[in-house]
Amino acid sequence: MLRELGATVVDADEAAHAVYEPGTQGFAAVVREFGEKFVSDGRIDRKRLGELVFKDADARQRLNVIVHPLVREWMAARTAEAAERGAGVVVQDVPLLFENGLERLFPVVVLVWVPREVQIDRLVSGRGFSRERASEVIAAQMPIDEKRARAQHVIDNSGATELTLAQVQRLWEELAG
Repeated sequence: MLRELGATVVDADEAAHAVYEPGTQGFAAVVREFGEKFVSDGRIDRKRLGELVFKDADARQRLNVIVHPLVREWMAARTAEAAERGAGVVVQDVPLLFENGLERLFPVVVLVWVPREVQIDRLVSGRGFSRERASEVIAAQMPIDEKRARAQHVIDNSGATELTLAQVQRLWEELAG
């Protein structure tokens, strides 16, 4: 919605995919750390790796040590490119912002909030996760209500799309206007 209003969006999930594409430093590091069994059809088997890291905190930490610095570099490069192009507003979409203590790096932090049960339902319906896997993914993150308390602005995304859009438009007018 922010992109449609004119923002340039730099997405950490896109970065996480990009930094361990075949032939990258991240790909080689993940294979070194976790082994060839996490490669399928020449690519990192994200589903299999995800199953491991959301059940094993040590494995998750080992993966984060590899991926997070590369993601930050990728995002910094995309942000710099946007600034060079003259982008008026750049939004960094960072799902693990609070978990990684990065909120202090941003002048404004906006949280898109839904209750925990809605998070689970959306992972199940949108990404095909089992309820158990969705619960593991959410349990590995800071509780959503703790994030809510730390954000400067909160968009409640638990209702109809039109209601979410109205909140986003009000926020856009406040911040970009």
